[in-house]
Amino acid sequence: MTIEILMVVGFCLAAYSIVGNDVPQTLGTFISSNAHRPWWILWIYISTILMVVLVYGWYASGVGDASYGRLETIPFPEGGVTWLYIVPPVLLILLTKYGIPVSTTFLVLTIFSPSSLGSMMVKSMMGYAVAFIVAIVIYRFVMGKVSQYFARTRHEPSSKVWVGLQWVSTAFLWSQWLIQDLANIFVYVPRQVPLSFLIFAISVFVILIGIILYQRGGAIQKIVDTKTGVTDIRSATIIDFMYALILLVFKEWSNIPMSTTWVFLGLLAGREFAMSMMLHEVNKHRTSRNVSKDAMKLMFGLAMSVLLATTLPMFYEFVTNLAQQP
Repeated sequence: MTIEILMVVGFCLAAYSIVGNDVPQTLGTFISSNAHRPWWILWIYISTILMVVLVYGWYASGVGDASYGRLETIPFPEGGVTWLYIVPPVLLILLTKYGIPVSTTFLVLTIFSPSSLGSMMVKSMMGYAVAFIVAIVIYRFVMGKVSQYFARTRHEPSSKVWVGLQWVSTAFLWSQWLIQDLANIFVYVPRQVPLSFLIFAISVFVILIGIILYQRGGAIQKIVDTKTGVTDIRSATIIDFMYALILLVFKEWSNIPMSTTWVFLGLLAGREFAMSMMLHEVNKHRTSRNVSKDAMKLMFGLAMSVLLATTLPMFYEFVTNLAQQP
């Protein structure tokens, strides 16, 4: 199999695995609170935002960089994409099938640049901690009465104002996620992306997003649905705005890639703890158990990333040398 074909295969597998794992996390509250709407309406809206963000980033960079500078410290492999780089997205597909929200940043990017794991891990852990603390403070001390009001009135029809706010917050969050995580997919192609490949990439993304929305999020969506009140469009709107603002802050802080999965679960964990302090209907023991379970999944994904980053290149070199022997 030629290097060019492996590059396209790697890109498509990464797109499939990352869209399946990360998109339900980013759009999970949007999907849950709009379950009554036809999936194709959501598809058109989300796809339009994706095309605008992707084309603008590619054009504004001046050199065809579709990753918004997130790959500045991770060069394209000198020998091109080999089967070594195909393993992470395949593994990610398998983990996503079982609803394990692993970090695609760790799992994919560490194979291309093992030395970047430390800085990515520090930034991602800070993202989790900041999201966790911000969620507890806001929901416990700022949104306390509002959250209780939402809980009492969640069965009442939502006003058009909240519907509009949620669609705006989703556009804001979706654009920030794309700016952060496009690097995990475009790492498989040269840093200067040709226009023809950009069009191909957009087509792949639009099709995959359509599949995810048609399936209403897939296995990862179950994690979102277990959280308190996410089907309430008002609660979903506030979660999306908070998530997007945290991603925006970390985007401006540095171009080092970070795990949006860690930020997402940190935000939901902090919110769940705050809600368990205010609402009697939220079981504290179940909240602790769910948060611990999500944290264990994150650590499992991190362990898999470290294992791959340290052992897979050595195994690849061993197999290559073995194949070259007469």
